Amino acid sequence: MSDLVSLLADTLSYNDVNRQRAEGLLGEAAKQQGFLITLLQLIETPTVDDGIKQSAAVYFKNTVKAAWDTSKDEEDRKGIFISDGDRTDIKENLVELMCTAKPLIQSQISEAISIIAAVDYPAQWPTLLPKLVEKMGSPDVNVVNGVLMTADTIFKSFRDVMRSDALFKVIIQTLEIIQQPLLTLFEQVTQYVSAVANSDIDLSPQMDTLQLIVSIYHSLSYQDLPEHFEDNMEQWMKGFSMWLQYSNSRLESDDDIQPGPIDKLQICIIDVLKLFLERDEEEWVTKYVGDFTGLVWKRLMSTTSLPKHDQLVVTSMKYLSLLVSRPLYAHLFQADDALKQIVSSIIIPNMMARESDVEMFEDNPQDYIMIELEGSDSESRRRCSRDLLKAMCRQFEARTTAICSEHITRLIGDFRTNPEDNWASKDAAISLMVGITIRKESSFGVSEINGNVGLMDFFANHILPELQDASHDNRPMVKATSLNFVCTFRNQFSPEQLLQLLPFLIAKLGSDYVVVHSLAANAIEELLRCKQTGANGLLQYKLPRHDLEPLLQSLFTGLFHIIDNVALNENQYVMKCVMRTLDRAGDGVIGVMGIVFEKLAIAMDRVCKNPRDPSFNHNLFESIAILVKSVCSKDASRVGDMENLLFPPFETILHMDILEFTPYVFQILAQLLEYRQQDVGLGDLYENLFAPLLTAALWEKTGNVPGLTRLMQAYLKRAGPLLVTAGHLNPMLGIFQKLNSSKATESNAFELLSSLTEYVPQDSMKGALKTVFVLILTRLRSTKSNLYPIRSVQYFALFCGLYGGETFAALLNEIQPNLHFQIAEGVWVPKVSGASSSKILAKAQVIGLSRFAFDLPLLNDDQGQRVFAKCILAIASVLLSPTFTKEEKDLPDEAPMVYDATYSSLKYATRTPDDPFSSIIDPIDYFLTGIKTAADQFPGVVGLLMQQAFGADVKMASGFQSLLQSKGVNLA
Repeated sequence: MSDLVSLLADTLSYNDVNRQRAEGLLGEAAKQQGFLITLLQLIETPTVDDGIKQSAAVYFKNTVKAAWDTSKDEEDRKGIFISDGDRTDIKENLVELMCTAKPLIQSQISEAISIIAAVDYPAQWPTLLPKLVEKMGSPDVNVVNGVLMTADTIFKSFRDVMRSDALFKVIIQTLEIIQQPLLTLFEQVTQYVSAVANSDIDLSPQMDTLQLIVSIYHSLSYQDLPEHFEDNMEQWMKGFSMWLQYSNSRLESDDDIQPGPIDKLQICIIDVLKLFLERDEEEWVTKYVGDFTGLVWKRLMSTTSLPKHDQLVVTSMKYLSLLVSRPLYAHLFQADDALKQIVSSIIIPNMMARESDVEMFEDNPQDYIMIELEGSDSESRRRCSRDLLKAMCRQFEARTTAICSEHITRLIGDFRTNPEDNWASKDAAISLMVGITIRKESSFGVSEINGNVGLMDFFANHILPELQDASHDNRPMVKATSLNFVCTFRNQFSPEQLLQLLPFLIAKLGSDYVVVHSLAANAIEELLRCKQTGANGLLQYKLPRHDLEPLLQSLFTGLFHIIDNVALNENQYVMKCVMRTLDRAGDGVIGVMGIVFEKLAIAMDRVCKNPRDPSFNHNLFESIAILVKSVCSKDASRVGDMENLLFPPFETILHMDILEFTPYVFQILAQLLEYRQQDVGLGDLYENLFAPLLTAALWEKTGNVPGLTRLMQAYLKRAGPLLVTAGHLNPMLGIFQKLNSSKATESNAFELLSSLTEYVPQDSMKGALKTVFVLILTRLRSTKSNLYPIRSVQYFALFCGLYGGETFAALLNEIQPNLHFQIAEGVWVPKVSGASSSKILAKAQVIGLSRFAFDLPLLNDDQGQRVFAKCILAIASVLLSPTFTKEEKDLPDEAPMVYDATYSSLKYATRTPDDPFSSIIDPIDYFLTGIKTAADQFPGVVGLLMQQAFGADVKMASGFQSLLQSKGVNLA
């Protein structure tokens, strides 16, 4: 115990050496039986410092998170094994410990209970819920809230899974234990708070209790309304109604930003009402929808404009949006003044810019953009107002359009009387126009608009003048809204209009307001991506490349003016616009390559010192990758120029070991290496770099592995025999062995092995092949992953196709007699479909399996014939699959970017898949030649085997027969 206390204390140390040593020793200690029990005993020991106890609780939770679920691979469980005895003891004592622990420790133990419950509840932990329910009767409100918080976390998982019999069984078991105690507690707390409302007692903990109860009610009702809740709906709804009308000045938050306890409870209640609306819950709709709509409306009207009420306003407007968009509830809005009141009293006030919005616009521009324009977890009043307006238009388009048009005219009139002071009126008018105009939209823009709205007239009269205004200080928020207007309706503008707009958008890059120049860059980027259907029926860019070329210099000047400003944070929208401009410019960028790269290099040098924005950094390196691609794909002789420009900053990044950037460097180096001319060799730079790349420490960092693997593949493709001569084969095979041992890197292991197999001379590889196959087979036996067998089968096809079926079988049979039959029947054939996900992979499967089937004397005995038939059937399934028969489409213009904590693939440096069998033009002809030869050698046998193999699968048999007939092959 004393050693454990000492180690936990060291994990809190500012000394890196002591802290890392303690974490390493704790990691080893966690693998010992009884470790978790000892942690719990430490937490219960009165004499131990609270900081140490909290550290122990955190370590307990993290260990449980890693290792409790035994279905995970041992690697994912970090080698930790928790015995059945320890599991039983932990579950027996954990609830009691949570109830007696101090708040910070209680929260960690509560989370640990939720993690265990996700695996064991209810089947392996039937005592959990009875214990929690028992503690719900505690007189200590902190204990009650602790068990409710735990139950709430457990039951929230019911919201995130698909409906199934197993799920409903768990919910029913849960309800049988908790449904009545939950209602009883709800009524007791409601009565208590009402009874002491005028006293000085702090009621905040009781409000937390009510909020947790309502959240649990929400989770238990999420999939379907439970019978007990339906039978007792009157009691629940009576309480909900009371709390939606409740007020207590002592519970009002003094903070203008954070909502108070009453607001939090009301938000939870309205979320439940919204759930009932979404499901059209019959009894609730019949008896309560009108009354509760009035309560939500009234509560919404009584909120202030302070940020602390934002979430309540947003939740209430979402409820109204759902209500107003459903024909079922249209009668609630039939009165002439209902829609008018929503527009005038709810939508417009919440669209008007507030002082807090102006402060955010100026002081926290990134937050403003995220909340107002991109949407986020904390949606804004302005966004929800627009959404409510769209919902009204779906149901009452003509009436809503007429009402809003009057308000737009009035707001524009207010603005014109005093543009300097009344700019917020114009801002709201633009938002109103956007709300009533959009009928359908997606991430690609608006696809259908309200025909009753004069969109282009509004643009010409009110948006264009803002964009033409050369003064950046005039109405910056209105300019931002105008820029977003252009971006939103980009599909509605003609190519000529877009081209006329671009100079005005470029000018707005000069604004000192971050939101304005960010939205200008975002609008330009979206316009450059904008497409339309051409005369040939194909999609083409609205702005052709030749129209962009005259604007490139001013556009780059404006963008790099922002990037060069050291007083500004890195701006992802601006760098993304640089990337898109370079992409659209293509080889037209060659004329400005030097200055563009110089600016990118300066930006790279700056972010190397303090990487902050992953999106900015990613787009920065994508821009470099585009430069390499645009320049070197047109003229391979320019690779040397690019290397001279890139190697110095890249060497700095590698020398400084900047973890965020080294993966990008490896990818671009691989890209450069692949563009090098064949006759120039590797060159000194790459030859000197290769040996350090084999350093084990470099491969220990998971984030390096994909980029390093990509670079290794480029080296092997360019100079495989040379690397063998230099003595690098064994180190590379050692890297394969290391990568193959981990689930996280097994895909990279096969990528490296495939390149070794394809580009290293076979005589050089033969000595290591048995070891390679033993390593693969060992992982195959132990892995629980579905992907590893698929990757193995992809490699088997490549190996068989290159080395031949006889070599493949001999290697396997040297490991174990007749193993080639077991692998073919048990692994290869069953996984052939998953291993044929692209045309190149499908072709490799056809050739590899063909060589296995035709190179070996399989038709000489019954076992061989059985395997032969299964192989042919598998080949036929690949040849007749959509993957093989349909033409592959190009990658979408805008592939989504997925960021990882350690590695992100560069789209523009992506490795083009090689066809290892490019010399075989027609794989169908290759296969049919082989099967015809086999049929000629064994007359009658092959045809009968295939007839038996296809069996009752008439469609497959017919397709196979068509393949044979297309080449004039007869197996009879």
